Amino acid sequence: MHSTLDRRATFAAYAVFVLCVLAAPLLLDGFWLNRLAKYLVYGMLGIAIAMCWGYAGILNLGQGLFFGLGAYMLAMSLKMASPASLQHGGNGPVPDFMLSNAEPGAAIDLCCINPMAFLWSPFRYQSFGLLMGLVLPVIVAFLLGLVMFRKRIAGVFVSIITLALVLLVRLLLVDAQPLTNGFNGLSDLAWLKFGGFEFDPYSPATYYLVAFALLAVLIGARLLLATRAGLILRATAADPQRARYLGFDVAHYQVFFFSLSAGIAALAGMLYVVVAEFASPTFMDLAFSITMVVWAAVGGRGSLLGACLGAILINMLESTASETQSLVEAWRVIVGLAFVLVVLYLPMGFGGWAHDLLARWNAPARPKAGGPA
Repeated sequence: MHSTLDRRATFAAYAVFVLCVLAAPLLLDGFWLNRLAKYLVYGMLGIAIAMCWGYAGILNLGQGLFFGLGAYMLAMSLKMASPASLQHGGNGPVPDFMLSNAEPGAAIDLCCINPMAFLWSPFRYQSFGLLMGLVLPVIVAFLLGLVMFRKRIAGVFVSIITLALVLLVRLLLVDAQPLTNGFNGLSDLAWLKFGGFEFDPYSPATYYLVAFALLAVLIGARLLLATRAGLILRATAADPQRARYLGFDVAHYQVFFFSLSAGIAALAGMLYVVVAEFASPTFMDLAFSITMVVWAAVGGRGSLLGACLGAILINMLESTASETQSLVEAWRVIVGLAFVLVVLYLPMGFGGWAHDLLARWNAPARPKAGGPA
């Protein structure tokens, strides 16, 4: 009976969330829709962290790597389609920051501008940018996971490796200033286009693109974790040695879900570029990756919906506090204090707290002393 009530409560929570997300365009204008779309992207990152950390037991401190790779792949394609990058001398579009280094009026040769500039050529096709935005991060995560989990690397060592990798890629991205525009990132991007339809970042169409992607990821992840593979994943996270003793290939499940989490983060990065119209090396900052973990911890790393809501609500709180005159200097302290209090008093986050309340409410009353059992 308790499991039935839990399922009903979970279904109700998901239904309310879906209705709120889909009804937002009826109440908000373009500016707030764009802002809310960014929050939904962060919610997708919360889901990725919850799947990797809460269910697989893998604390990935480098999730910003996959978010950044997905963002940069699509941003490169949109950059090549922007009006500024279409000024060329017959050899195809060139990013405008490369054009600034060329002689005025000279025919533009990619090889003369930058010997590695040919890497930009395939991104003339938006389909290539979309494909690479998903495939490249998943391949990187798959190879990294294969090395780590086949070698039975676990715990804090996984966190250190992922942390070091995201810092390394960020340094390479910044150092390759002539090729990637370094600290400045990629801006002045064209709008995403499908079949002649352009997604205005401030339009309801773009909001619904992000909203439906988030809901598909949330529901799909929920259904996947309810399968046999999800049950085995939780068993491997609880006791890997016992799972191996029972004959399960622990590394196989860890690599799969680690790669899937990276794919979700990459999709979030691509959608963020569509909404925010820029890509930056700050996506791969250590602080950003750790912030994702904070979102999941506050919302509840053992709950996909909890982690998603945690990411959305914390970013709303940060934006509101940072824009309030009296809280401009103290908003980071407020957010940090909230995180400390949650860790101290709600170790499983608000999602775990809600689950405990539901369990207590559904618990049968204990019989009085001396009464019938």
